[in-house]
Amino acid sequence: MRFQFLAIASSMAIAVVSVPKATAQIPFLPQLQAPSSVSNDTDNRIVSGWVYLDGRRLFQIAASRTNFPERIENVQQNLERISQSYFQSSGNNEAKVEVGKVNDLPVIYINSQYLMTITSDDARLRQVDMATSANQIRDALQQDLQQAKEERQTQFLIDQGKIAAGIGLVMILMSLGVYSWQQRSKKDLLNPIAYQTNIGALNSPITPAAAQPIATQLNQQQHRHLQEVKRRLFQLSQAGIWGGGSFFILGLFPYTRAFQVGILNAAQFPLRLGVVLLGTYVVIRLTYALIDRFTTTLISSGALLTPESSERLQLRVSTFSGVTKSIATGICVGVGFLLALVALGIDIVPLLAGASLVGVAVSLASQNLIKDAINGFLIILEDQYALGDVINVGDVGGLVENLNLRMTQLRDSEGRLITIPNSEIKVVANLSSRWSRADLTIPIAYQANTEEALKLIKTVANQMNQELQWQRQILEPPQVLGIDQFGDRGLIIRVWIKTQPLKQWDVAREFRRRLKIALDEAGISISVPQQAIWVNDEQLLNFQGNGNGKAN
Repeated sequence: MRFQFLAIASSMAIAVVSVPKATAQIPFLPQLQAPSSVSNDTDNRIVSGWVYLDGRRLFQIAASRTNFPERIENVQQNLERISQSYFQSSGNNEAKVEVGKVNDLPVIYINSQYLMTITSDDARLRQVDMATSANQIRDALQQDLQQAKEERQTQFLIDQGKIAAGIGLVMILMSLGVYSWQQRSKKDLLNPIAYQTNIGALNSPITPAAAQPIATQLNQQQHRHLQEVKRRLFQLSQAGIWGGGSFFILGLFPYTRAFQVGILNAAQFPLRLGVVLLGTYVVIRLTYALIDRFTTTLISSGALLTPESSERLQLRVSTFSGVTKSIATGICVGVGFLLALVALGIDIVPLLAGASLVGVAVSLASQNLIKDAINGFLIILEDQYALGDVINVGDVGGLVENLNLRMTQLRDSEGRLITIPNSEIKVVANLSSRWSRADLTIPIAYQANTEEALKLIKTVANQMNQELQWQRQILEPPQVLGIDQFGDRGLIIRVWIKTQPLKQWDVAREFRRRLKIALDEAGISISVPQQAIWVNDEQLLNFQGNGNGKAN
């Protein structure tokens, strides 16, 4: 079904972007061309354009750039006046188109009414002499005027009306078919997550349990992207059916064919740009869906999982997916911009040549940005840190909230958002890469029983590790390292607890709470800072001694 939607979009894009080529195959659909240059002289440049009758092109005329607008307007007005007089005449008599001479220049008359004078510019345009050029225009006028009058007959209009009614019926049936297809597509994708999960289970019977939440999230994202693509393609299909059908009907009647020309002339470039923009948008969405699909496949296969990597995998997937989508968006937007220039008729080869020079100049002026991008790429490639990690960079630290090729943004404990260019990150401390550790120092009074305190601390740690709630967060049995130092607060006992990433603070808080209760029950006090002051002043001591003796 996805390929069918792509086929619809591609066919409609080709039809719109290549309007002039397609119209050459439809007799009543005119080919609109901008005035073309025949001479390189700026002031006296010769340009050419078409003369139309009922929206159908008849012949080309040429003149200098300054005189061309006035000449083509006069010829067009003369033709309109003469043709209306001819159409209103009774009978099926043919138009009488003649070629005369005035001042040795061929002149064309229709029913003895002056139309135009053939000039040397007209002859050069056709690469023949003036007499031959006049005869060619006369033959074209004779045939087209006769055809135009026949198209105004009642029977012809009735026949064209039947064709228009048939086209309208086809438009309605096609629109209903597309709408029905859209509704069936929605029903088929009501539960895409379950569908994709079942397919994954069939392809890979053993799926790591830790991968399920990530795969579900990615499947949801992929589903949203595909639905957006399909919705836009359905809208484009409906617009193509009604717009294309209405445009075709306008060309059936001589009275409305001029509106067809006006619409084509006014909407030619906007339609091309619209198709390019819509195509770019659809490609970006499809790219997002493919990235999510690829990431889901890697996760479901278990290729990136180890016993300790479930939490880390979530961080890496978020970072990889976000950065890859940003790069893909930049590439698609750049290609779409070039296609838009091509659709507007702009030659992009000189622009590309100039862009290379500009790129060199910009690269020299933005060396820091290049350094940021290179360092950002290495950070992601080497997995130094990812979205959701807690890191310290120099004097600042916090949770990695945003990471791209240019910068890293951290949210510190006070809620401040800190932005660091990637080129400035030299040494980084990752507090949540793959696993974390709660590093606890417990002060015990010097008078306490050391062996009993060590045994109690170990017992509390083991009991906590055996509980299901904390067993998932504690990766290894806690290590009571023993007396680490003699401090001013007493004996410092050190404990290490290896945990899942970012779980060290939760584990440490709970362990301190339990240990305080256990120490209080055992009568072991947690020491406070102590300081002994010794006065060693001999004169003061003698004075205090003499005073006491007298008093006694």
